[in-house]
Formats: sequence, C-alpha cells, structure tokens
Amino acid sequence: MQAGDKVTVEASVVVFNHPQHRGEAFDMKGQSGEVVSVLNDWKGRVISPTLPVIVAFGRYKAHFRADELTTAG
Repeated sequence: MQAGDKVTVEASVVVFNHPQHRGEAFDMKGQSGEVVSVLNDWKGRVISPTLPVIVAFGRYKAHFRADELTTAG
C-alpha cells in the first residue's frame, strides 16, 4: 500500500470524531478514500506505529492498520 492508492474500509472500525457524526459512534466500514501516507519512519529512524496507514475521506483523515483496508480497483 502506498500514497495515492484508492482503498475501502473492509473491517468494522468505529470512530467518534467524524465531522458529520461528532460525538457519536460511526462505523467506517464500506467507506472509500485515498491513502495519504504510510508511516514507517520518523526523521530517518524506522518506527512501528500501531495504525500506520493514513486515509483521507474528503477533508477527514483517519489512521488504519493495513489489514482493515482493501485496495479498490
């Protein structure tokens, strides 16, 4: 997975900070977006973040694990 890939959330991931559902539980399953970046280094040092894939859904961005997403197309 790399920046620019179109992805769809295939697992049930509940967020509470979605702009249209603020303060409510919102399941991201089935939502489609674009990978903004995959975090694997910080200032030249290798890191292992828990949620390394940043996906943009319009102006809203969320962090995911790679196994929660599937490439669309």
